[in-house]
Amino acid sequence: MRTFLALNLPPATREALFERTSALRAAAPGASWVAHDNLHLTLQFLGDVDDERLAAVAARLLEIAATHRRLLLDIGGAGAFPNLGRPRIVWMGVAPDPRLELLQHDLERGCESLGFPVEGRAFRPHITLGRIRLALPPAERATLVAALSGCTFRERVAVETVDLMDSALGQGGSRYTVLVAAALGEEI
Repeated sequence: MRTFLALNLPPATREALFERTSALRAAAPGASWVAHDNLHLTLQFLGDVDDERLAAVAARLLEIAATHRRLLLDIGGAGAFPNLGRPRIVWMGVAPDPRLELLQHDLERGCESLGFPVEGRAFRPHITLGRIRLALPPAERATLVAALSGCTFRERVAVETVDLMDSALGQGGSRYTVLVAAALGEEI
């Protein structure tokens, strides 16, 4: 199973985010855009995991999630990695929050104890909107940059679970399934 840990957005937020970013998709139609049902914040990519190891990840996830409180995510501000001059990943930002960073850190360390590698770069919370495989022609890139600067989506969202996700590739793109929803603590 190809798996990752994520914070899933409420359906209404996913719908609104998808609707408010339609200009981005129109600006770069050749990009691989994330379906609205798949919009989420990845905390850690785990890759292919066998059933035995998956059970250990699920147990560790439940332990760690219980020690963290529910979160409020401030979503807004679109951009691209590595930069606007060479966009490869188009994203919607999630405001840095010490509690979010601590949760991600604890999950990463918990997975490291199970043999998963630690990410070699700083955690930059974002929601991937699309991936650009080939360099965009200058005019298309300029249109995308203009659409990014004009994207005004902003929302504060409560998150109550950390989810262990399965990613299955299919004809219509990736299909994500929640395998385990680990509840965060009660207080926000």
